[in-house]
Parts: sequence; C-alpha cells; structure tokens
Amino acid sequence: MQKLISYISTQIDEKISSFRSVSGGDISSAYLLETKTRKFFLKVNSKSFALTMFHAEQKGLQAIEETQTIAVPHVHLVDSVENKSFLLMDFVESKRPDTSDFQLLGEQLAKLHQCTQPDFGFLNDNFIGSLSQSNMPHNNWAEFYWRERILPQLQLAHKSRLLSSSEIPTEEKAVEVFNKIFGNVMPSLVHGDLWGGNYLIATDGTPYLIDPAAYYGHSMVDIAMSKLFGGFGQSFYDAYHEIIPKTENYSQQIELYQLYYLLVHLNLFGGGYYSGVSSILRRYF
Repeated sequence: MQKLISYISTQIDEKISSFRSVSGGDISSAYLLETKTRKFFLKVNSKSFALTMFHAEQKGLQAIEETQTIAVPHVHLVDSVENKSFLLMDFVESKRPDTSDFQLLGEQLAKLHQCTQPDFGFLNDNFIGSLSQSNMPHNNWAEFYWRERILPQLQLAHKSRLLSSSEIPTEEKAVEVFNKIFGNVMPSLVHGDLWGGNYLIATDGTPYLIDPAAYYGHSMVDIAMSKLFGGFGQSFYDAYHEIIPKTENYSQQIELYQLYYLLVHLNLFGGGYYSGVSSILRRYF
C-alpha cells in the first residue's frame, strides 16, 4: 500500500498524513486518507476488470454531478499502481437520516430523474456489482430492458444452471409484457443500483448518491430497487411522488424491475434468490 499512497500523494500534491481501512468497500477494499486540509475515500481492487470498473463508476458519478440535482462525492483520480487499481474521491462524513433528510433525498432524486436524453442507454457500458452491464442505446424502453438487462442475466443464470431453459420467456412474449406494463417511458438519468447502502446523508443534511450503475432508463427502476431491501423512509417516497406521480401500473412495474436485481443477486450469490426470480417469471410470463 505504501507505494500506492506515495503515488496518490504525488498526484494530489499533498502529503497524506494517515490512512486506515474503513467499511464501505463491498467489492473493493476501502480506506480513509487524510491530509492536513481534507479527507479522501479510496477504493482499491486488484481484479483484472477493476480499472475498467472504476472508470465506469467515475463516469456515472460525473454524469450525476453534472446535473447539479443531487450531490455525489467528487472523483479526483482513477489509476493503477503495481496491479492495484484505485478510485480516489471525497470522503463524506455521514449521519443517520431523519424524516427531513429522506424528504430531501426524495426531492433531489426526482429532479435527477427529470434529466433526459433522446435514447435509453449510456455513453459507456458499466457494472452492476461485479457483473458487466450493457448500455447499448435503444429508442424503445421495453426492448432495452429485455436485451440489455433481463436477457443477459437470464442467460448467465441458465449457463450456471440456476435457471432451466423452460423458465426463460421468449423475446416476443417479454417485450409484449413490458410494453403493456411500462407504457410510454421517457429516458431518465437513473442511479441504477439504489439500495439502502448506496446513499449517504452528510452531517450537514446533504444527500449523496454513491456507487452508481448509471444510465438513461425508466425512473421507476430506482424506486423498485429502493423497495427491494428497504432502508428508505416513507417521507422519501412521499416527496418523490409529489414531483413524479405514481405510474398507472406501479406495483407491477416494481415487480418487473425488481426481477433484474433479483437475477443479479441470483448470479452473484446463488440459489437463495431463486424463489424470488421464479415467482416473478411465473406470474408474468
């Protein structure tokens, strides 16, 4: 680590006075670095895909940052030293959220979701956890969701013998169901992996988004993921839906968007997530 710390110190032109391991790195190791004037959060990973993953995370954070709708930690450096890839960003001192914090988080997420572009997708592919996530552009949301999200995860699960071929719907059936339930969708800039561990409330009450899997998709994907494992107060949803009203097929959309995240968890962590995936597949296809 010492060569890595020395390299970072040279790049930021500040002496690093201390560094220590901290929680917050799921796939990667995480460290708090301190200089005389500021604190940095450092992710380190030695996997072959880590540099690509960190560059993708940087681009997602920058895309959100440029909207000026909701805060993200500013990225200072992405690089590698001696087969250790790393991402250096601002360290955010955080606190437990209260009702007003959740309200502001909901308001600002809705404003992020109002940022749009003509097509679904993103300027680059990225990752969901440690799995690759394709963001090839489409002008039809149902087709994007099938080809770039659901189908690759179904194929991966089938290859790993976690799903049988009989459980995988045809493209024709899937796109038909998606078109019917999703309706006319406007491309929105989404976080893409919005579970309870991927936001922070700073000590001054500012909401921050972290670890994005960003792309332009349906805003409801973030709402669906937020409801999968909990961790968001009711004032978050109330404030969000004051700006972006609930959709017509709200509950069905949540289930179909949770299907993607359940498939990801099935592929990452195994059969414990099979029943959740299977029940949604049986219900809709």
